Amino acid sequence: MVVFCAHPLRWLLPLVIAVGAVGFPPSASAQAPPPARVVVSNILKQSVSTGQTYVGTVTPIKRTTVGSAVDGRLIEMMVEEGDKVAADGPLAQLLTDTVTLELQAAEAELALRRAELTELENGSRPEEIEEARSQMLAAKALMEFTAARRARNERLYEQNATISVDELQETVAAAEGAAQNFLKTKATYELAVKGPREERIAQALARVNVQESLVEQIKDRLKKHTVVSRFEGYVVDKLAEEGQWLDRGDPVAEVVALDTVEAEVYVVEQHVPFIRHGVTVRVEAPALPQEIFTGEVSAVVPQANVRTRTFPVKIKISNRFKDDQPLLLSGMYVRARLPTGSTKQGLLVPKDALVLGGPSPMVFVAVKKGDQTVATAVNVQLGAAVRDLVEVMGALSPDQWVVVEGNERIMPGQPLEIIRRRDVPPVAVGTP
Repeated sequence: MVVFCAHPLRWLLPLVIAVGAVGFPPSASAQAPPPARVVVSNILKQSVSTGQTYVGTVTPIKRTTVGSAVDGRLIEMMVEEGDKVAADGPLAQLLTDTVTLELQAAEAELALRRAELTELENGSRPEEIEEARSQMLAAKALMEFTAARRARNERLYEQNATISVDELQETVAAAEGAAQNFLKTKATYELAVKGPREERIAQALARVNVQESLVEQIKDRLKKHTVVSRFEGYVVDKLAEEGQWLDRGDPVAEVVALDTVEAEVYVVEQHVPFIRHGVTVRVEAPALPQEIFTGEVSAVVPQANVRTRTFPVKIKISNRFKDDQPLLLSGMYVRARLPTGSTKQGLLVPKDALVLGGPSPMVFVAVKKGDQTVATAVNVQLGAAVRDLVEVMGALSPDQWVVVEGNERIMPGQPLEIIRRRDVPPVAVGTP
């Protein structure tokens, strides 16, 4: 792992080693530290691209100004600048009283429409059918009675004229009225037996669908009264305050995503042909001397600044976090080492072998002394990055082994217990 030397006197380690070499005898009461259990890796010698360091600026890959989707009064601002927000996390709340009342009314109307549809789908109740049948039978009995009286009165009128014309006409009208009432009650009974027409059910279903759509529209309006972030990120600017009236589209907050960031550097035109998409790049931030980042070239913008003759090169970097806060921040100054020429022979070590934080980076080399293996600190300068390997320049040779696990707790000269050796295979030059 990449180690940060937090001890304030750690930079004196090379001096202590040198003084020990002069011959100061160890104290008789001094006790050697116990062997440290470590994992070591070989030093890889191979061709690497020559490079040059360029300065740039960290920019978020995602940056957006979140605005209000509806008109309304801002009643609560839920975030402050610097706050972390989740995807779909709330940023602000608008007043929703009127929309809530509209939703309640629409849902009540929907319940009515659904009940009407259910009633039609269920058809007539047995009690309703029986009631219609009873009315039909009563109408039939009345029809038969009035028909018989009509026939009797017609015979009497023709034979003896014992009834008047008015009485006869009254009897005929009553009989015809009873017959028509029977036909009406019979049709009602037959409709009750058959149930509602399919067309009426379809109409009721259509009314339910229309009302459901209206309810969903109001719910969507209600949802839009809560302003949310579309991705996980950090609030970098608060653009509205509580009590403010917002029109649709008015800005509320600016959010950036910092899980992955880009470093944008400007490369002179002579070096652009050597930079390929996907090539691994070592990135350092002066504000974070204990950290080394590796990224990859994500874009070489094919448009130069005509005044400086430099081309923008974008390097995508996976950010790291400490105490849930990103280390690389938007606008931070960084240095990136880019391949700018032919290849050369260099020494590569895993980036976990680097110990950072002192005047210069260093690595611990496992050196055989007698029947023991001890840790020797070697100061190095850093070069190009190839995948998870970093080029180092210092008093190293390919036949040596460097500590890659456990180097955060060992001291120069401390005995080592090597629990595993890790072989680093060769990597092609310029491999993404």
